[in-house]
Amino acid sequence: MASKNLVIALAGNPNAGKTTIFNNLTGSRQHVGNYSGVTVEKKEGQVKYKGYDITVIDLPGTYGLSAYSPDELVTRNVIIKEKPDLIVNIVDASNLERNLYLTSQLKELGIPLLLVLNMADVAERGGIKIDYDLLSQLLGVTTVRAVGSKNEGTDDILEKIIQVAENRQESPERPVRYRHEVEDEVHHLQRIMAKDGQNTLEIAAVSDGGEALVYPTRWLAIKALENDREIMKYIVKMDPNLLEEINKSRKRIENVIGDDAETCLVEDRYGFVRGVCREACDIRKVDRISLTEKIDSVLLN
Repeated sequence: MASKNLVIALAGNPNAGKTTIFNNLTGSRQHVGNYSGVTVEKKEGQVKYKGYDITVIDLPGTYGLSAYSPDELVTRNVIIKEKPDLIVNIVDASNLERNLYLTSQLKELGIPLLLVLNMADVAERGGIKIDYDLLSQLLGVTTVRAVGSKNEGTDDILEKIIQVAENRQESPERPVRYRHEVEDEVHHLQRIMAKDGQNTLEIAAVSDGGEALVYPTRWLAIKALENDREIMKYIVKMDPNLLEEINKSRKRIENVIGDDAETCLVEDRYGFVRGVCREACDIRKVDRISLTEKIDSVLLN
């Protein structure tokens, strides 16, 4: 029987242990280069598992998908252009709230997502108890516990990759919902962007000869409200009427709420993440003093 092919992309914050997980999955079957036109490192590897040939793309570490840096832009362009079958989001379990902000943005891309809670041992030593099943339900994302430094959870990650790819691991859909004033404008822009009832929109590249890309309309609407500079380049070229509607939507949000649309979106994402962490995490005080705290007590006294 011929092997089945899967392409997965690893995404996560810097220092979340993403490279360690990548090395655990691929071993020596990897190669390194640069993405076209930028000096950002490109790493890919291969793994065979239960009849699957899995290509693993290690995306640059990033805190968000707002394209403020080359790493952020590369990460989201690879996801949009190469359309991986699955995104594996590596998060630092000991800094869950900060790391899940990226998760909230990845969910909006509409690509199947697997959440790997790395450094789980560090979180547990720090008194953080995570209810993995509840976290999965609240996020609508399958979760895996891992300790990359000890190669713990690697087989579980591979198993869940197959299950999610084959739609055998079901989690209830839990999209990030914004305050109703923002949601109204997101839906308004989606209706304008949607053609023939489709929830995606093809946008021609700004530069001549560039490849047209297909985006989810909800993600496009949110990025337009955020005044994302890369997306706005496409929209200005594509449809001046759409640009006018975007400006009207931003203005309505600011008039009603008193803050600009980008601030509202950021605040609501963090509100979603805080709510999830409050429900799924039990943080207990640990009396044990860490080595870092001992050093700080001397150097910073």
